[in-house]
Amino acid sequence: MQRPAPTAVLLVLSSAGLACTPGAQAPAAAPRPARETAEPPAWIDLFDGRTLAGWVTSGGRYDGLAVWTVEDGAITGRVGPGKAGGLLYTEQRWHSFDLEFETRIDWPFDSGIFVRMAPEAKGAQITLDWRPGGEIGGVYSEGWLEENPEGAQHFLKDAWNRGRVRCTGRDFHLEFWLDDRKLTDYQLPFGEPGYVATGRIGVQVHGGLEPDEFAARFRGLRLRELPVFDTREFTCDDGGFLTPREGSGFEPLLDEGLTRFEAHGGDGRGFACDGRVLRALVAGGAHHLATREDFTDFVLRMDFRVLRRANSGVFLRARRGDANPAFSGCEIQILDDFHWEEDTGSKLKEWQFTGSLYGAVPAGHPGTLYPLGRWNSYEIRCQGTRIRCELNGVELWDVDTAKLDPEQGEAFARRAKSGFVGLQRHAPAGAMDGDAYAWFRNVFVKRL
Repeated sequence: MQRPAPTAVLLVLSSAGLACTPGAQAPAAAPRPARETAEPPAWIDLFDGRTLAGWVTSGGRYDGLAVWTVEDGAITGRVGPGKAGGLLYTEQRWHSFDLEFETRIDWPFDSGIFVRMAPEAKGAQITLDWRPGGEIGGVYSEGWLEENPEGAQHFLKDAWNRGRVRCTGRDFHLEFWLDDRKLTDYQLPFGEPGYVATGRIGVQVHGGLEPDEFAARFRGLRLRELPVFDTREFTCDDGGFLTPREGSGFEPLLDEGLTRFEAHGGDGRGFACDGRVLRALVAGGAHHLATREDFTDFVLRMDFRVLRRANSGVFLRARRGDANPAFSGCEIQILDDFHWEEDTGSKLKEWQFTGSLYGAVPAGHPGTLYPLGRWNSYEIRCQGTRIRCELNGVELWDVDTAKLDPEQGEAFARRAKSGFVGLQRHAPAGAMDGDAYAWFRNVFVKRL
């Protein structure tokens, strides 16, 4: 019989944050005895080798009644009642990543690796169709996107095969290696409609033809997460660091000396940067960092990762010398959505969750913020009175601020039209490992 998948997430590291300003303080977080993990692993194990913890059989586009078990240290899929197929999905959603795995598939059997699976729109499949006429390394999504009739000649029968799938870009770029041989390199046409922005990873039992006793097996599944980016604008190394392509217009804001920023408030301490990653430190009195230059119309993209009870945010077009950057310009929230209310005993406004325009516009997309410990990606566009915010490839909102009636703060018409870009520092109370509670990387700006 089918073994049920536990609902517990396989990997949950503590991180997130709430934005507030010196003039509008959020409730102080109550100290907690638990220690927090500051540094996530470079590779995330998706399978513990013993159970289906972190995996589910529903919540993708192709749910079914295939039978999933763990046998000899491998996820094992067979046809279900009436030769039913189906997918086993990661409980968490992923956008861009490197996925490594080993697979052994009985002959004949049709399987595959699926990416960005969600009920609301299409994802894609790297085919592992190990049958006469089947294709290994094709790209399929409710129809062929790219066929690979020669790929099967490199697949080992009755043996373990090593695979690697790399998925990057808003319009996904899919690459597939089999035992270090690259078989697939497919770019979805830019702007192609009908595809989901982010989704689950799945392994498949196709169903319909496979003998009941035959199986597809997967082990050693691990993932290295990569940032959300447009492949026309950036290249990405294996560590998840972006480099702007020539002509993209993006320029970096981070360097080792933080020469493009100045600290404000208190003793001016509380930030450190190694040239690639900026840390918001627990110790120090600075309220925020502000760019030395003012910006009017621009696109800002950045990654952030925070610990439990962390409080931060992104200031846009903030007026210099004003004590409240969130309201002299505006602020996009960064918050521990998962624990803030519990830890503080408070109730958040809808416009206080991560991705909200502080005081004015709720994020409105539950589940878009990744679980604690993972990097999240923002892309924020300011042009005239219009501001657009995207989190992890999903558009949260696109509003004309001239038409807003903020619940907190004055009307946007009376706020600065040009000003600094800033990062807020509001260190949480309570014990945690390390000296920092928030991290920022891949911070780039493009003037419009």
